[in-house]
Amino acid sequence: MRHLLPYKYVEEIAKAGSIRKAAETLAITPSALNRRLLSIEDELGVQIFERLPVGVRLNTAGEILLEHIRNQMSDMARVQSQIADLSGQRRGNVSIAASPELLGSFLAGEVRKYQAEFPGVTFKVQQKFRGDVEKALIEHDADIGIVYEPMKLADFQTLFNIVQPVYCIMDKNHPLAKKKALRLYECAEFPLILTEKSWGVRNLLEQSAIRLGINLRAVIQTDSRGFLINYERETDQLSFDIQVNIPDNLDKRGMVAVPINTLDVPEGFVFIGHLKGRTIPVASARFLEQLTTEMAGRFG
Repeated sequence: MRHLLPYKYVEEIAKAGSIRKAAETLAITPSALNRRLLSIEDELGVQIFERLPVGVRLNTAGEILLEHIRNQMSDMARVQSQIADLSGQRRGNVSIAASPELLGSFLAGEVRKYQAEFPGVTFKVQQKFRGDVEKALIEHDADIGIVYEPMKLADFQTLFNIVQPVYCIMDKNHPLAKKKALRLYECAEFPLILTEKSWGVRNLLEQSAIRLGINLRAVIQTDSRGFLINYERETDQLSFDIQVNIPDNLDKRGMVAVPINTLDVPEGFVFIGHLKGRTIPVASARFLEQLTTEMAGRFG
């Protein structure tokens, strides 16, 4: 919608903290963008950005305006989605902010299933660490939040939550592969492939290791789920993941998943929801319903 274009300019400048950087994103010249910003401020009768030696920063009036802008753009997306529903053509964009633990095969499969039924719907899936999922919802950068072991949930409307135990992933010929459950000290005797400490699983492991006086020795540390999936590990190396990410064909890859005893590492929680007080677009709401129903059926 062309009447929302000035709103887009303000939002991009606020995100970039610079008129020049925002102009690059918007594919217009910095001078043209600056003129449009001055026109908006002139219409409002007040400045909305502080001009700094390097870049710009929203002032109080700008923060009020930006909140209004995000609400307006969110409402328009919802209306467009509802109108598309009336015509029998499900369209729209589903924007998801998810903890890296939730970006495995389960979520990918649900997106694929939804698009097979509604090919007109596009998806934006972002990896956000625990404290950043809620921030993405507040800034309307995402409609749906999926977070493992959240740091806070003050502005999060929880629609579904589920317990997710931690599993140890290993080669089927590993000395621990035949066990039904593992103690953390048993795992610590072998070289470990660990995620960064910003991940919820790593946080649970570290807290448990400190409590039990165990040293977790990482021979490889990564923040990439793709690396974890594609790395061809040595037979004795171990990694950790949650139940939702364990693929059905793990045995065909010559690997097994053994749960960690909850006396050592407690189960974590997955929370799914959206920003409190916000009515999300129809496409996002329908996908959210599909996602929570499937997760409850498989892991509830």
